[in-house]
Amino acid sequence: MTTKNLVIIGAGGHGKVLAATALAAAQWARIVFLDDRAAGGSVIGLPVLGGTDLLGGRVAADAYQAAVAIGDNAARRRLCGRLKTLGFALPDIVHPSAVVAPFAELGGGCAVFAQAVVQPGSRLGEGCIVNTAATVDHDCMLGAFVHISPGAHLAGGTQVGGGSWIGIGACTRQQVRIGSGVTVGAGAAVVGDVADGLTVAGVPARVLERSEQTDPEAV
Repeated sequence: MTTKNLVIIGAGGHGKVLAATALAAAQWARIVFLDDRAAGGSVIGLPVLGGTDLLGGRVAADAYQAAVAIGDNAARRRLCGRLKTLGFALPDIVHPSAVVAPFAELGGGCAVFAQAVVQPGSRLGEGCIVNTAATVDHDCMLGAFVHISPGAHLAGGTQVGGGSWIGIGACTRQQVRIGSGVTVGAGAAVVGDVADGLTVAGVPARVLERSEQTDPEAV
């Protein structure tokens, strides 16, 4: 454990999991939450100090590293940008039961949860989430602020553009290219390339509509 503290932005369900991951990693002297909707009290035994108005004041970058516990990719991107402007370091937070292989790269502000795997040659952009028991096989390329949901599996060489969301239990064929701002539905099997901004679902995955996740700034 270091003498550095960690502030987690967001005290909802995703915040609980990120905090539990950080506790298991045992790299921070103190872990606290900030949440504009749940100021005060505690979550899994950790204090909620107040709202994000405390950033840069009571909660300053010289004492705290920061993590954003918001699953929505666009919102997470915006908050990470604000934190960097205030001078906060955004560490990668990796559960000790997860495997990040040698020669895999995490881009800062990433979260890799319990029993997840990131294999050699894979590169994750800033602010990515590899959720519980998800796998990212060899040589996958993930853009910034991608969310791989629990139990989802990316086969080797899969590319995922910035701001995309891979739903729970979904999977990809090897070498598939998924564009930016794409939503892949729960349990889908992506066997062909997916263009930017689409929502796909089913087995095999087929286009449903333009994705509400589309955000040009998330690329």
